[in-house]
Amino acid sequence: MKAFIFSALFFFSILTIAQDDFLAKRYFEDGDYEKAVVFYEKLVEKNPRRTDYIEGLFGCYQQLERYTDAERVLLKEINKGSNNPIFFIELGYNHSLQKNLEKANQYYDRALETINENFNYGYAAGLRFQKHALLDYALRAYSKAMELNPRLDYNFQMARIYGEQGNIDKMYSSYLFLIVEGKASMSTVLRNFDDFITSDSENENNVKLKTILLKNAQKDPNVIWNHLLSWLFVKQKQYGSAFRQEKAIYKRMDEASVARLENLGDITLKEGDTETAQNIYEYIIDNTRDEIVKLNAQLNIIDIQLLGTDEKQLTEVQNKYDKLIDAHGYKNQTLQLQVAYANFLTFKKENPELAIDILKKSLGLPLNTRGTAYIKLALGDILVFDKKFNEALIYFSQVQKSLKNDVLGQDARYKVAQTSFYKGDFDWALVQLKVLRSSTSQLIANDAMQLSLLISDNSLEDSTQTALKKYARADLLAYQNKTKEAIAIFDDILLNHKGEKIEDEALLKQSELLSSLQNYEAAKFNYRKIIEFYANGILADDAHFALAELYRTILNEPEKAKEEYAKIIYNYQDSYYFPQARKYYRKLRGDAIN
Repeated sequence: MKAFIFSALFFFSILTIAQDDFLAKRYFEDGDYEKAVVFYEKLVEKNPRRTDYIEGLFGCYQQLERYTDAERVLLKEINKGSNNPIFFIELGYNHSLQKNLEKANQYYDRALETINENFNYGYAAGLRFQKHALLDYALRAYSKAMELNPRLDYNFQMARIYGEQGNIDKMYSSYLFLIVEGKASMSTVLRNFDDFITSDSENENNVKLKTILLKNAQKDPNVIWNHLLSWLFVKQKQYGSAFRQEKAIYKRMDEASVARLENLGDITLKEGDTETAQNIYEYIIDNTRDEIVKLNAQLNIIDIQLLGTDEKQLTEVQNKYDKLIDAHGYKNQTLQLQVAYANFLTFKKENPELAIDILKKSLGLPLNTRGTAYIKLALGDILVFDKKFNEALIYFSQVQKSLKNDVLGQDARYKVAQTSFYKGDFDWALVQLKVLRSSTSQLIANDAMQLSLLISDNSLEDSTQTALKKYARADLLAYQNKTKEAIAIFDDILLNHKGEKIEDEALLKQSELLSSLQNYEAAKFNYRKIIEFYANGILADDAHFALAELYRTILNEPEKAKEEYAKIIYNYQDSYYFPQARKYYRKLRGDAIN
């Protein structure tokens, strides 16, 4: 019985300590130091050897400006014979909070002396000095420990401190030394460089890094310098210069892969430098022996060529596709060719019948589940273009069932909803969209939410769904690249359904189409109208972001773009566009962006 009572009391004691520990930390994190200190005092009394409780206690005292109590706790630990430099540093910091800097420095120096007695204290001391922004002392702590034991390596920590001090040259040199010596990975160092580099090649920190890299490259043939210069040029959007470095890397590495060149080409194309992108893809074609890599480069060049739309270019592209099909035939390794050609025939040449034949033929290949899904999704898209909605729905539904929990399956479900919307089956579209609103893909979830709200909002107000049917027809025309016809139907909606809920939806969609025809003034007018009359609507953030992108990427008016991004940041924190708006706002303001 006594043993049971003892066990119960012991268990109760542990439970009480755990609860006090939880409450102490919670109050401390919430900034309620008056309550936190009560629990820490009890915890230290019961557990006098727990340094985390001791730290919590003197931390509370400092926050409450009870400096004498904090000093009493720290001196008690030191007088016990503890040589832990943390207590000396904290005692010094306690004096600095009271503006007694001379006394503070004495304790900081005493902390450094403990490293002479035990070099393993160097790391803890350095970190604690950094915590209180005592960077010179942190450097001395790390350096002293490394002198006493050359096997210790705190160069990485010291490099970070140089950056915090603004000693950029020394920071760069320190990090580069770590890379060359194999003591830090390039990716880790570049993440740290990101804090100091901008897209402006004339930025002082950019110039310093470039100078150091070029000097090292002249003295040392190590390919590392080419890697780093390429990274810097990409950051500065100097893709031609980055391409020169990547060519040097490719030539100097045995059995080199063109993967880096492919990646650079994709980045360059995405950023709109089509001339450099084409040069990169042509270089890949001339140098790779991998037929699939070569094919992908050829397809990318075709995509660049398709940015122009005159009939002569379309004929040239048709000939290129025909030659590629003749060369590769129909293979499961070249599905990207069949799909690209089918899309070209459909959306550029308006010949969906031939495209459908190509993809149905491709389905006869020995494909895995994802390969089959890839073809069926592309085939469904073309059938939608050809208004063969029911057949398209069959293919989309098959993909949805075969890859239920995959992003491809979710994409297929969205296509089912979108196709149902085009054919006027709004109820079935809503059923699909309801599931997708919790999609793991944020983009699909956002699109599903918007289409769902479009249907539900405009079904409640108008039981005949007249305006919604017009919108669906216009949206299908836009999908079929019949842009002018789509714009005309949106004009009809805006004229005959003025003041209805569908108006802001029509304005937004029409703006996108007007921008595609380079009618930017009309697009701006629509965006402004949404902002003015539907400031509290669900599309206001879409309008602000679209307008900002127009100013930033097309009209070259960065200040106006910044204003629109700022409105999203300050007024629409829960917006899907918030992360991008914040990123572009900071870039336009001149901040360094990770």
